[in-house]
Amino acid sequence: MIPIVLPLLAACAPVPPPSTATPPAVVFGLPYDTRNPFARAIRGEMPVAKVYEDAHVLAFMDHAPVSPGHVLVISKDSRARNLLEMRDRDLKRVLDVARRIGRAELAGLGADGFTLEQNNGFSQSVPHLHVHVIPRYLGYSRCPAGGVIRPVEQLEPFAAALRGALPPK
Repeated sequence: MIPIVLPLLAACAPVPPPSTATPPAVVFGLPYDTRNPFARAIRGEMPVAKVYEDAHVLAFMDHAPVSPGHVLVISKDSRARNLLEMRDRDLKRVLDVARRIGRAELAGLGADGFTLEQNNGFSQSVPHLHVHVIPRYLGYSRCPAGGVIRPVEQLEPFAAALRGALPPK
């Protein structure tokens, strides 16, 4: 278990005022955008702190963690932008990995629990279905709207601790 450096990742980004505009990142009914950041990460065009990868799923550290150790899990096969478009087989693979990541957060980071989140449309920042696996710590309130953006180098120690704590399939 690595010591959690809360001051490093605890800083929350300012919360913007509420908007009545339609969220620009995801609108139902539009085609999949192959230029989205997660599609780029799958192709290796965008660096990420990888926690897990196989032929079908990629898990990596969120670049603006709401809690130290916040991980995103995505399908490498699916071009689903939201839950309504996701095939059952792909969703099962993503959720299986999300469960393993949650176990690794408990064992490798000393989290007291974890939360799974998956947004569709409103509040979804990237138009590629993704599941957030957010570790929860007693006495730590997560950032309400996303944390401060961190470089991969600052996220890599968390990714390494999680890789070391991943339970076998």
